[in-house]
Amino acid sequence: MSPIDVSAIDIWLGAIALVLIVISGLLISAETALSRVSRTRVAELGRTRPKAVARVEQILADRPRYVNVLLFLSTAAMVTATVLIGFVFTDVLALGGDWPVGWVLVLAATSMIVISYVALGVAPRTLGRQHAERIALIAAGPARFLATVLGPLTTLLILIGNALTPGQGYREGPFATQAEFRELVDMAEAEDLIEDDERQMIHSVFELSETIAREVMVPRTEMIMIEHGKTLRQAMSLGLRSGFSRIPVIGESTDDIVGIVYLKDIVRRIFQHREAEQTERVESLMRAPYFVPDSKAVDALLREMQAAHVHLVIAVDEYGGTAGLVTIEDILEEIVGEIADEHDTAAPEVTELEEGRFRISSRMHVDDFADLVGIKIDAEEEGVDTVLGFMAKRLGRVPIPGATIRVDGWQLRAEYAAGRRNRIGTLLVERRADDDA
Repeated sequence: MSPIDVSAIDIWLGAIALVLIVISGLLISAETALSRVSRTRVAELGRTRPKAVARVEQILADRPRYVNVLLFLSTAAMVTATVLIGFVFTDVLALGGDWPVGWVLVLAATSMIVISYVALGVAPRTLGRQHAERIALIAAGPARFLATVLGPLTTLLILIGNALTPGQGYREGPFATQAEFRELVDMAEAEDLIEDDERQMIHSVFELSETIAREVMVPRTEMIMIEHGKTLRQAMSLGLRSGFSRIPVIGESTDDIVGIVYLKDIVRRIFQHREAEQTERVESLMRAPYFVPDSKAVDALLREMQAAHVHLVIAVDEYGGTAGLVTIEDILEEIVGEIADEHDTAAPEVTELEEGRFRISSRMHVDDFADLVGIKIDAEEEGVDTVLGFMAKRLGRVPIPGATIRVDGWQLRAEYAAGRRNRIGTLLVERRADDDA
């Protein structure tokens, strides 16, 4: 094997490649810092370096534009350095030293993989995250200049990439994704910068766009409704017993929602005209209902409800029938979790009060209830799972506090409503010797 001959051009190309690697590392560090730095933290530094902070704030106002330029330049520098190193290795070792070309290419590729991972992947990104504010202040000026010069080129390349990619592309490029932000949130929680419940809340906000109204609505089977011909007194009684301040008004059937009656409107009317509670009907005070498809995304629904100033909407299915109702509180629960009533307590599924008298959870399975009291109920034949569902089927309507049914010598009475949706929480079960049904 002949001695290795290194020419001046190889030295210059190798030096240029090293410089490009350093430049690429600096660009990646700047890109990471500008992607991570927050407006709040930058604003806190405004008193010490107002001019630099002003430049950073200008970049943050249009962050994707500057990040894309830095990403383009770092990629260009890294690829160019890789080509130069490959050429130098081939010229020195293969042509000048009689090394097999294949082994030379493997050596060049391995060297650049290690350099790229350490010098371009780990080190600059770590520095960019650890010293985001400081690096952002230093890089703001050069980033603005480079974006002015190369901004049109990166925009053109993004358009070309979107044209070649199936489906809808990203106007600003797919480089700052929602997944990356979620990872940052997880990292912040791991580093004790935010609490776990705060992390879950932020993730829940993102998931609103992936959740539809059907998933958060109160289904039609659990809706409390009132006929349009009922008197104001009957409506107020239903509102007080059910615990709901807004009640859908139906016409011919449950699929015919003709309005929403507000308990406060009824109280105001009766306070002003006492005789109205018996002489006036619900339809005289009901407000127009607001309908939305049950497939509507929850985040869009929330914005729509805020714009329309409505707190309750009726969700309809693809056939135009009533699917359920959605309130702002239902959407809020998707973010902050279940909102329990202040009087709610965790109760056992079964509490024996005395001989032949029990208090049971409304969500107790029908089969378990039948075993408890020694009667026969076929849950599959009834088409229900819970005791509350069984009671609703026998009543033909949604149970409210005070509603009762009797089955095989036992009386079931719905007790107080629990939770924000005022669902029946417990049932009082008593043996009735005088009932032969």
